[in-house]
Amino acid sequence: MDSVYLSQLLLPVALFLIMFGIGLSLTPADFQRLTQQPKPVVLGVALQLVGLPAFGFLVICVFSLPPVYAVGIAILTFAPGGATSNMISYLCRADTALSVSLTALASVVTPLSLPLMSYVAVGYFMGLSVEVNVPILQTITKLIVISLLPVVLGMWLRHYKVAVAMRLQPVIKWASLLFMLTVVIGLLVANRDQLWELSSVAVPAVLTLSVGAMALGALIARIARLPWEQALTLGIETGIQNAGLALVITGTVLQDQAMSTVVLMYGILMQVPAILLVLYRNLPAGRWRWVMPPS
Repeated sequence: MDSVYLSQLLLPVALFLIMFGIGLSLTPADFQRLTQQPKPVVLGVALQLVGLPAFGFLVICVFSLPPVYAVGIAILTFAPGGATSNMISYLCRADTALSVSLTALASVVTPLSLPLMSYVAVGYFMGLSVEVNVPILQTITKLIVISLLPVVLGMWLRHYKVAVAMRLQPVIKWASLLFMLTVVIGLLVANRDQLWELSSVAVPAVLTLSVGAMALGALIARIARLPWEQALTLGIETGIQNAGLALVITGTVLQDQAMSTVVLMYGILMQVPAILLVLYRNLPAGRWRWVMPPS
């Protein structure tokens, strides 16, 4: 199956359905609670916009990545997670309202910060002066349509048709997971030759970035004494990036195939720890509580 068809058509449809399912599980009270306790939102934004780029730079240095791969990894760290991280938080039974709130903030901040930080990364790692332009209004609109509109629709249905929403929740939850798995496997098969060529160089760095960022985000949240559901959400939001948005920069703006392949590899491989976490969290033995009590 063609990778363009998968990434440009099926993936947005899958994400829209996923976010609709998430909306079915939320109420306005979930977001009101966050406004009364803004600490997790502030910490989440800091981890996404500052913590992850810093960790990504460390990964690039440790693995001594070639400049073109380094730029690809760096651009990834500048694109906070969107609908995919919301889905993972939902399936892991974490704080979904916190995840959606961070996505809402990212949909406004990222189209402004991503071009500037990408320009700096290209200049630093490749010594080039390249103009990086992102269609800001178009990007914000796309993020809203895919990430926020279906959540609002789901919440509306839950408010007015509670019984219908309750029946739809488990169906959409697992259908969405199956849909995402199908898209990821399709992308893996469609790009297997390019991914294989990069595997020895980029796979260790990509997996370290995803798993390490996820663990780091959760650990910092626990040190800050956030409840375990919120700590899990911040770990997911830090470790699951918006690979689709990063592809806009590497593929459309910079038009560099090697950079785009690194981003695509991340988009596929980041699903591995995420899916394992989802499976673990939905097993009886995986319904744990972390030892450190919240403040």
